[in-house]
Amino acid sequence: MIHQNWHERETNKKLKCVHTDAKKYIVNNKLTTGNVYDVKNETEEFYFIVDNSGKVGGYYKEYFEEIN
Repeated sequence: MIHQNWHERETNKKLKCVHTDAKKYIVNNKLTTGNVYDVKNETEEFYFIVDNSGKVGGYYKEYFEEIN
């Protein structure tokens, strides 16, 4: 039940949003190109980040690049 304490978890890494051109879903109202987001969890296909709404959402990895 990791989703119950996502906001209190440590940030794994930071990501920069490189585009919001989604093929299937609308993401431009939750992500902003150029913004940096905190990663709370990661799977093979998704990053779970704190998005513009202040909540944790899962997004495809194709929208981001890692910041060193």
